[in-house]
Amino acid sequence: MNHNNNHKQTILGAGGAIGTELAKILPQYTSNIRLVARNPKKINATDELMPANLLNREAVFKAVEGSSIVYVLIGFAYNTNVWQQQWVPFIKNVIDACLQYQCKLIFFDNVYALDANQIEHITESSAIHPISKKGKVRAEVDNLIINAIEQQQLQAIIARSPDFFGTTIDKSLLMTMVYQNLLKGKKAQWICNANVMHSMGYTPDLAKGTALLGNTNDAYNQIWNLPVSDQALTGKEWIELFAHAMQVPAKMQVLPKWAIQTLGIFIPIIKELSEMTYQYDRDYFFDSTKFIKTFEYVPTTNFAAINEVVNTLKANK
Repeated sequence: MNHNNNHKQTILGAGGAIGTELAKILPQYTSNIRLVARNPKKINATDELMPANLLNREAVFKAVEGSSIVYVLIGFAYNTNVWQQQWVPFIKNVIDACLQYQCKLIFFDNVYALDANQIEHITESSAIHPISKKGKVRAEVDNLIINAIEQQQLQAIIARSPDFFGTTIDKSLLMTMVYQNLLKGKKAQWICNANVMHSMGYTPDLAKGTALLGNTNDAYNQIWNLPVSDQALTGKEWIELFAHAMQVPAKMQVLPKWAIQTLGIFIPIIKELSEMTYQYDRDYFFDSTKFIKTFEYVPTTNFAAINEVVNTLKANK
């Protein structure tokens, strides 16, 4: 561990579900934190705020300048066209800026780029072989980072995460389709098949894992699966655990694939989801063994995580 309190650590795309949690953890490693977003808000008293449009190359260079570690946590709108237009130019600018300012890069990634036939057991060596349009964009981004490591001596980490949940409801399928529906007295919803397993990451664990990787020299120039409980639950079991924690009946509705495709004609977010249904029609198991063994890390159990989320949201009402 190299704890150097003067080294600036920068979050590009601060303020989201993971960025907020990461900003809470980073003071364990540095007192010099820069939060970059369109409208960043302080998490710690000493945070440096930098409002920026990160689609602008100059803004990216300004955001990276002076940093020793940059965490990429930006979330572009969940839209294939937006992803196709924005991800690759953005990541090229980030790589160029990190090379120019000799800054390390941690890319917080999902599993969209991986082979659909390997998601029943996702490890760091799962093949990059996407079947969706969004996955193809992510694969291109991953490959740009990997090539920059191999050919330009970029110091970087691809830190992968499965779908995640936490106290930020926005953009989490589990929180919007399960928690919010149950809260409103509606049926929880699941996609395709509620009897296959589906790993989910807990945002505080994912953020702790990201910070730990960023601050471990030996972790660089590798792919890492972030820490996630190895107790794989089915959709039905996720819903039952939430219902139990919320003390409501575990009523549920499963949206079959054809329904999603039909609804997609009317509802933009569902249309965007329809190419991702392969993640819900088969087992999806995210294996964090490499991380857990290397760092002797014990991820929060799903039961404890759900209780924490439900109790925190209840207290914050």
